[in-house]
Amino acid sequence: MRVAGSVENVPVLVAIGVRESGQRLVLGLQAGDKESASSWREFFKDLKRRGLDGQKVQLGIMDGFPGLEKVFTEEFTKARIQRCQVHVARNVLAKVPMRLKQTVADDLRTIFYASSKKKALEYFKHFKERWEKELPSAVKCLVRTIERCLAFFYFPQEEWICLRTTNVIERLNKEFKRRTKPMEIVAGERACYTLLAFICLKMELHWRTYPMGKRVSNLPALQNLQQTNFTQSS
Repeated sequence: MRVAGSVENVPVLVAIGVRESGQRLVLGLQAGDKESASSWREFFKDLKRRGLDGQKVQLGIMDGFPGLEKVFTEEFTKARIQRCQVHVARNVLAKVPMRLKQTVADDLRTIFYASSKKKALEYFKHFKERWEKELPSAVKCLVRTIERCLAFFYFPQEEWICLRTTNVIERLNKEFKRRTKPMEIVAGERACYTLLAFICLKMELHWRTYPMGKRVSNLPALQNLQQTNFTQSS
């Protein structure tokens, strides 16, 4: 964007909130460095100044920026952190030789998609026993993050699929890039916020049809199944 007579690359921090009903909302946009703890702290404080009740935030889903996790736990003291399993898997697999990547990836998937936290920890134990000698750095990477990879187990099972990764925010970021890339240069900060806010509003309209953790029941086929209760009518 144009800033003080020059063209600068300016990152923008974004937070998406999810109500208990499953409705997704973009809570805020603010220019800032995603690697900077002070930028995230100011962002979170601004959300609370605008009315967000920090004591009611239950979970933060994010990738592995240490500054972000630290500030989040300080600003939202009752919330858990869920590390994005996709980012964790990438970090682990980066330390694995090519010929073993698929095998290790399958073992990671077994942990992350276990039927319960107890089962996930059992699979994690087997993972350590199997790979600790041959791939100590990969195992150490997973050990550091395993508890935060499994925080989703504290929430209702129908929500698990939506809580494992940062796919929601990644999808919004892709939409931002798709709309801003053809423009090359945005006129300024105000113009940037106006454009991104418009994109957010369009995404929120789309999200209303697909609440997180809720089965879409307005499709005719699903309605028929619900009416017959999966049994024959006679």
